[in-house]
Amino acid sequence: MRKKSVIIILSVLLIDQLSKYYIVKNFKLHESVAVICNIFHITYITNTGTAYGMFQGYGNILLIFAIIAIIIISILVFTQRTYSLTHSLAFSLILGGAVGNLTDRLFRGAIVDFIDINLHFWPANPWPIFNIADSSVTIGVTILLIHSIFHRK
Repeated sequence: MRKKSVIIILSVLLIDQLSKYYIVKNFKLHESVAVICNIFHITYITNTGTAYGMFQGYGNILLIFAIIAIIIISILVFTQRTYSLTHSLAFSLILGGAVGNLTDRLFRGAIVDFIDINLHFWPANPWPIFNIADSSVTIGVTILLIHSIFHRK
């Protein structure tokens, strides 16, 4: 299980950081390019808050929280022997995403976001701009929630 977890964590981290590197090198801040007009854009912004742009301006507190969360999740991933494949996958996705955004926070001073699902035909756009790491954390948490709902004892 640990080997698979490491592969998942490193894959998320690599894909996240490579995508952000591409965006930073090829886009100007706030530049937006339509991929699917009125639905999906690549829009380069930075974010000092948490996933999906929440809690802007709390960078130092979020940095400490992220480090503590990464330590706790690392302990869960690498010390427990009784986790199911589902738990290992979920915790690995969360950890990979958390490390990806922490890397940005430490080396760039802000998180790079670029995935813009912009539903112009919708009265109020429900999706903030996000990145691969945010998606990974969200998918991991969703897996844990669904698993806990359907596998109650």
